[in-house]
Amino acid sequence: MAEQDASAASRTETVEDHHQDSGHGFALRERLDAREQRGLRRELTPTERVAARSRVAADPSGDPPEFEGDEQVILASNNYLGLADDERVQRAAANAARKVGTGAGASRLVTGDTPIHRALERDIAATKETERALVFSSGYAANVGTIAALAPDVIFSDELNHASIVDGCRLARAETVIYDHADANALAAAMAERDEQAEEDESWLVVTDSVFSMDGDVAPLAAVCDAAERHGAWVMVDEAHATGLYADGAGIVGREGLGDRVQVQMGTLSKALASQGGYVAGSEALIEHLANAARSFVFSTGLAPPAAGAAREALAIAREDERRERLWTVVERLRDGLDGMGYRVLGETQILPVVVGDRGEAVALGEELAERGIVAPAIRPPTVPEGTSRIRVAPMATHTDAEIERCLTAFRAAGHAAGVLDE
Repeated sequence: MAEQDASAASRTETVEDHHQDSGHGFALRERLDAREQRGLRRELTPTERVAARSRVAADPSGDPPEFEGDEQVILASNNYLGLADDERVQRAAANAARKVGTGAGASRLVTGDTPIHRALERDIAATKETERALVFSSGYAANVGTIAALAPDVIFSDELNHASIVDGCRLARAETVIYDHADANALAAAMAERDEQAEEDESWLVVTDSVFSMDGDVAPLAAVCDAAERHGAWVMVDEAHATGLYADGAGIVGREGLGDRVQVQMGTLSKALASQGGYVAGSEALIEHLANAARSFVFSTGLAPPAAGAAREALAIAREDERRERLWTVVERLRDGLDGMGYRVLGETQILPVVVGDRGEAVALGEELAERGIVAPAIRPPTVPEGTSRIRVAPMATHTDAEIERCLTAFRAAGHAAGVLDE
């Protein structure tokens, strides 16, 4: 038996080596080695469950993960309200599976459109105060599908927009103008310059995140709308990290009262709403167009009914005050504590980027935190610009006071051990 296993392994290696050496192959081992040398190689780290505390395993490759040791405090999750393991949300997912099925079974335009999808879309539209909403299989699919389906002639995109927006711009094959991050004056100047050579019937789209995932800051949406309106452009706002957390769940657009000035409101169900999927909210005409022209919607199986059921229940909970108020209390305590130690903490939202700067020091800090039971890995280039490596702290409403104190104690000790904090 051992000889057979060895023989099979030998054959596998021979086939892999053959493909690596082929003149028309992809040299994946060489690519991985190059990534390793640049300090960009990443490993999968399974987490036992999605919660404020969990055990974490090393990359098991093709084997089942083995969870050993104590639970660690998770400060790297987008499960901001801690609803992923909430019994009400889990029950809603189970009910949807029993009533509708575990999968949609087909594209929404074939037979995959179910009452649970329509109910979720009605709730999102009501929360966002729009005529309709449309649910996609992921936030990524919502962004790339929507931008490509709108097919603008020119796109003005914030330089720190999410990768899904960047890829949407590429798929749209539009002229894309990148403006300085969160700088409405730079946007206005770019639009004025482009207007000098614009054809009369050009369509323009301004697209920006509302809350930026790596910096924790907020786009100046009112000023962005001002610039867009001077040129007759549409505005699209990605509320992935804001949905469920502001203005009774309506996001930054709702908080700022800009619903009538933002033509396309996009968001995800996979962060504060603890499920899976993405959505676009807007006018009846927009949603009808996307349902017919967004390829990531038309040619994709509908969102799984349990995910839709879970998201609907989570949205209802998020629209209440208790969870959101607890989250902001946790955020304030963490920010004050980290600031008081001498860390540089960016942003103004539930995302607390602790900027270290040097890539190696940030990695060392993340490892020292892990040694102390805190899961908050380093974020490095190319995810963030060179010289701005950081620890992205993302607390949950379900973190206890004791866990927050444990986190702060760990950051102090880890900072000294990694040489990031002064003695």
